[in-house]
Amino acid sequence: MLRHGIPTAAYQSFGKDNLSEGRAFLHTLRPPYVLKADGLAAGKGVLILDNLNEASEALDEMILSGRFGAAGERVVIEEFLHGIEISVFAISDGNNWQVLGSAKDYKRIGDGDTGPNTGGMGAVSPVPFANDAFMQKVNERILEPTFRGLQQEGTPFTGFLFVGLMNCGGDPYVIEYNVRMGDPETEVVIPRLANDFGEILQMMQAGKMEEIQIRSRPETAVGVVLVSGGYPGDYPKGKTIQSQPAAMPAETICYHAGTSDINGILSTAGGRVMVLSSLASGIEAAAALSYKAVDAIRFEGMNYRSDIGKDLIALSNLSE
Repeated sequence: MLRHGIPTAAYQSFGKDNLSEGRAFLHTLRPPYVLKADGLAAGKGVLILDNLNEASEALDEMILSGRFGAAGERVVIEEFLHGIEISVFAISDGNNWQVLGSAKDYKRIGDGDTGPNTGGMGAVSPVPFANDAFMQKVNERILEPTFRGLQQEGTPFTGFLFVGLMNCGGDPYVIEYNVRMGDPETEVVIPRLANDFGEILQMMQAGKMEEIQIRSRPETAVGVVLVSGGYPGDYPKGKTIQSQPAAMPAETICYHAGTSDINGILSTAGGRVMVLSSLASGIEAAAALSYKAVDAIRFEGMNYRSDIGKDLIALSNLSE
């Protein structure tokens, strides 16, 4: 990103050799302070602290006291970006690329973004503020220099690129890249495609992305994830899943995630059990269908968020 001028948070990496410089770098930032273990830490190596002294102490703990083991021998200190998150999905054949869509997912277990992070409790596509002007910035400032930069450096990329962004006052900044579609974003992005998805994949594999124009349906998709009681902590498995097919809206797709067949009975087999995605005209209508589908399914300990999309509805009402 630095080599190709792609906008992202300011950051620097520190270890025992330049720990004092790390403490000084913290003083150049405004709170909150983001400290990341520069190694594999099972998704738990990130600290976000509001107090400068606490951030400085945490830096010492990570580097000198081995708070995250070998993963924290070097620590990335990063500027905190203030804004609204959005994910943009592109597909590339190594030479050309196209955007598949945008989505916003909901990571925390509880309504109002409370509680611990999960693998995703729901998603909405498209994101209302991802209008033509915003997406043009994403293409020109992020996707174009990313794919061209990879080509220039001799590592052209073929496949899905999931770019996690922060919308900071109308300008996109990169939070992360993933080389996959993502879940539960896939379950709201793919249903909106007007193209044959298989044809898109064939064109990618054949290096002919320029011969196809990816189109999206006008409807909004809202996905709600049903999870096992206790998730994202310990949770039981093998709970019988009961459903009322007649009560399931025709516009809803039920994606099985953590389910299994136990002696002919559909049962839970994971933390995230199902994703219920619906298409309708607008977030409110699509969410209503997905929550109607939620009412048609039951299993012991079933949990879900009841506010998927509500923040975007409120944001749209404010902008109007």
